[in-house]
Amino acid sequence: MNSQEKVNFNKISKDLLTNIKKTKSIENELKLLSESSLSDLTTQLKTDKEKIAFWVNIYNAFIQISLSENPKLYEDKGTYFSEKRIKIGGEILSFDDIEHGILRKSKIKISLGYLRKWFRPKWERKLRVDKVDWRIHFALNCGAKSCPPVAIYDVENLDKQLDFMTKAYLKEQTSYDETSKTASTSVLMSWFRGDFGGKNGAKKILFEYGITTEKPKNLDFKTYDWTLLLGNFRTIPN
Repeated sequence: MNSQEKVNFNKISKDLLTNIKKTKSIENELKLLSESSLSDLTTQLKTDKEKIAFWVNIYNAFIQISLSENPKLYEDKGTYFSEKRIKIGGEILSFDDIEHGILRKSKIKISLGYLRKWFRPKWERKLRVDKVDWRIHFALNCGAKSCPPVAIYDVENLDKQLDFMTKAYLKEQTSYDETSKTASTSVLMSWFRGDFGGKNGAKKILFEYGITTEKPKNLDFKTYDWTLLLGNFRTIPN
């Protein structure tokens, strides 16, 4: 029997983040991930929930690992996110590959969430989600002060976990002026506006999640603070 058949990849992704949080050894998890094949991952990660829980944990873990080892990498953010550095599934992936290729279903990075890539490699087609869940934008932590905190996600409670983190982050990031009916919120909702259903979709989300008392008429976006902040973990209540 292939040793990888015994590996639970969602558990590995949770263990990796948990051990980083507790400053324990991560050698075993990194070894299992680096030895995994594309078929190992596609056999286990079948549903969008399985894919999202796994890949969000992996993304957040490797941000912590790489920037703890070498914070200077963050000085050139374009290169940092596009450089292939994560050995997994028989490939070496970049953070952009995971975020825009897998979790955003082959979206072009700089297109406000409206355009898809023409060329999609085999691994991306096999690993990506079937439908983009906009809540990932409030789960992915890119290492900056303005990023959503790092939580540890699992398949069974994913919906509840994503909802909690979405509401918590947006509450912290949003202010509302009832006179002008203007919500000032995270610029993530502008950068990836197509994922949220445009500006109208973003306004609807703010109201439906109880961030604003009514659906705003206007949206302003706050400046993103790119100051490096590692170890920003948040525990999701049971």
